[in-house]
Amino acid sequence: MTEEIFKKELEKIGIKITDKQIEQLNEYQKLLKEWNEFMNLTGITEKEEVYLKHYYDSLTINKVIDLKEINNLCDVGTGAGFPGLVLKIVFPNIHVVLVDALNKRINFLNEVIKKLGLTGIETVHARSEDYALYNREKFELVTARAVASLPILMEICSPLVKENYYFIPLKANIFQEMEESKNAEKLLSLEKKDIIKFKLPIEDSNRCIIKYKKTKKTNIKYPRRFSEIKKKPL
Repeated sequence: MTEEIFKKELEKIGIKITDKQIEQLNEYQKLLKEWNEFMNLTGITEKEEVYLKHYYDSLTINKVIDLKEINNLCDVGTGAGFPGLVLKIVFPNIHVVLVDALNKRINFLNEVIKKLGLTGIETVHARSEDYALYNREKFELVTARAVASLPILMEICSPLVKENYYFIPLKANIFQEMEESKNAEKLLSLEKKDIIKFKLPIEDSNRCIIKYKKTKKTNIKYPRRFSEIKKKPL
């Protein structure tokens, strides 16, 4: 995906990107490729692939929520910064927290943040479930991209979400996992508000975004494995 196609495709989903943001994304891609030579960040480092499979893919979350209306978000298991760091670049109004268990990735993210001159963004070196223990009901939006199965993601992410706000996972194909997550939805007071299926431009690979709203606070003892309880009736 070239820069021009990227801009045009973003306009279709309600995003207008500036020249400065394109410059920041280009610097991000250069750092990603450079660091990937000595640590395993991603299998995708070439510019046009990064623009399609990392940048555009991350920004498709705007299909289900107006990110200009969100004040803070947490990206659980952020890896090389997708989607959270991309969202911060394109929506600088959002305070972003990037959580990852691998310190090498955190070092990379800190370098990108420093080089791009970003403010209002934090990195946290921690297991996501440990971070959630001490940051309950803190975020308006919690997201994760291709981190774990949906029931486990619900378990980890839902405690972080404020009442009446959103958990939005980004997945390739999620419908089997949705069936396995029905008990978790009820137990965690997550209401499905929107489901969007689509294909990435150019390569036509499948994507799915689900928007859950947390309808009330929960007092579930945490952590707890829905892989174990999903077979039991509530």
